[in-house]
Amino acid sequence: MTLDLTTVLAIFAMAAATISTRMAGLLVGRLLKLSPSTEEILGAIPPSVLMAVVAPTAFATGWAETIGCAVVALTATRLPLLPAAAGGVLTVAVLRAQGL
Repeated sequence: MTLDLTTVLAIFAMAAATISTRMAGLLVGRLLKLSPSTEEILGAIPPSVLMAVVAPTAFATGWAETIGCAVVALTATRLPLLPAAAGGVLTVAVLRAQGL
């Protein structure tokens, strides 16, 4: 395997862009005073993005994936996103192993 210099530089540039935008968000976020309603609205964004990513899978694949997406949707209302997504993946794996 050989490494192309252009590819390596592109990877480092993307990493720098990602890190700088995240750091800028943290710095700007500390300077802003948000009202409780704004904080509630911002808290709803991650589950909304997750559903936007998951919904096409729920309708374009089999029953195992549809049930897994429903599990993610229900658990995302109570748990953080990572355990919710893990629950959906586990559900799909179990249902596929059972032949559904």
